[in-house]
Amino acid sequence: MNGDDSSFEQCYRCYPVSFIEKAHLEKGDKIIMPPSALNRLASLHIEYPMLFQLSNVSVGKTTHCGVLEFTADEGVVFLPNWMMQNMSLEEGDILQIKNISLVKGTYIKLQPHTQDFLDISNPKAILETTLRSYSCLTTGDTFMVPYNNKQYFINVVEAKPSSAVSIIETDCEVDFAPPLDYKEPEKPQKLTPSKKRSLEVEEEEAANKAPKFTPFTGSGKRLDGKPQTKSAEEEEDTKQQAKPTENGRDDEKLSSTTPRQKPGKLVFGSNSKQSAKETVKVEAKNIEQESSTKSDDAKFQVFTGKKYSLKG
Repeated sequence: MNGDDSSFEQCYRCYPVSFIEKAHLEKGDKIIMPPSALNRLASLHIEYPMLFQLSNVSVGKTTHCGVLEFTADEGVVFLPNWMMQNMSLEEGDILQIKNISLVKGTYIKLQPHTQDFLDISNPKAILETTLRSYSCLTTGDTFMVPYNNKQYFINVVEAKPSSAVSIIETDCEVDFAPPLDYKEPEKPQKLTPSKKRSLEVEEEEAANKAPKFTPFTGSGKRLDGKPQTKSAEEEEDTKQQAKPTENGRDDEKLSSTTPRQKPGKLVFGSNSKQSAKETVKVEAKNIEQESSTKSDDAKFQVFTGKKYSLKG
């Protein structure tokens, strides 16, 4: 105990609350101190509710808490087991306790150890009910939330406006960080220009290796079993050439009178047909005229009498 009349500072041996059969104190951050501590605190001008700073000097860890009772044996304090774990304390270790004044918290960020805590139907309501048993929160601490016969451990990631805040009768905004066991879904990797080019080359090589589709590569067969010597197009051309025209022999004359078309092209129109018909009509008319002239010559006989000699 120091000689300052405005502060309380004392060292005690610490033990878990399970030693005095008060396991329900695990649901908060309250400790049990000896009656001599109450007598000292009552003589000091301190703020209420009483808050304390706990320090494990051997490992350099610090946290904050409230007090529930002053019924412990002299020289001994009882702590929740989760608090002893945070402070790396073993049974009977020396713990330094000092009274402190903390500002009211406005914001805390919490991080569950496992995702199943967020699977609870209303985790914020459960957390609010649990934190009613707490006096303060310290950044870096891990506290336990018991629910449905299961224990959920939660880290205090951040606190505002200070790293240690009082949460007694205050409106405090609560935020959650992703659970420790949370794994983000894998994002598709962005292709670098070199990888993109290599994939394009692989796709091109695969396309070149693939067999090309060549339609109608087989050969045709005749129904009578004989080998096919000409293609269907050649046979069709032959048939077209072999077909007689309407006027028979006049085709030869038409070929001499009508102009030849360029090979590989078809001429559709009425001019060529009309000119061909007119040529046929003219030729037929000429033939008739010649035949009629020959018949007229045969009928007309001049000098059909006997031949006489002038000599008598």
